[in-house]
Amino acid sequence: MLGSVNPRGIIFYNKLIDNLLSKGIEPFVTIHHHDLPQVLEQRDGGWLSPVLRKEFVHFTSICFESFGDRVKYWVTINEPNMMAKFAYLKGLYPPAHCSPPFGNCSTGNSDIEPLIGMHNMLIAHAMAVEMYRTLFWPKQNGFIGIVAHAFMYEPLRDEERDRDAVDRALAFNVAW
Repeated sequence: MLGSVNPRGIIFYNKLIDNLLSKGIEPFVTIHHHDLPQVLEQRDGGWLSPVLRKEFVHFTSICFESFGDRVKYWVTINEPNMMAKFAYLKGLYPPAHCSPPFGNCSTGNSDIEPLIGMHNMLIAHAMAVEMYRTLFWPKQNGFIGIVAHAFMYEPLRDEERDRDAVDRALAFNVAW
């Protein structure tokens, strides 16, 4: 069940984008930044459900169609790894899912839900990128990507085991 377009939302963001451009500010639009509508959580199960992939792509298509004539830089999802960690591992972001020893939430499974949520976010991102590149990029010529939260790691010493430790740290924290 794909959501319908909110015409007042389109008007609001059209005005915002036009005002930015009139001031010489290039808009960089983040489509999803940890702000999932409650109805998608209640009806579909949020990012734990593969249904949300189609809802997300539908929403991105509305954004590309409505604003892509003026927006050239798109971020599909901001820090999905933080969403997975804090919403489904530790239970600190909505929907506050977790299980011991990571937290004491009323629902959730910290062993599998962060992986399921992240999996669905990455697939939704890939679907949105493919749709953008196929349907919108030929006319809009914009850029699209995802933002991952990451730390910088450097080896303590110039030794193989320290370089291996850096590789492992990056793999665990960034290489979703």
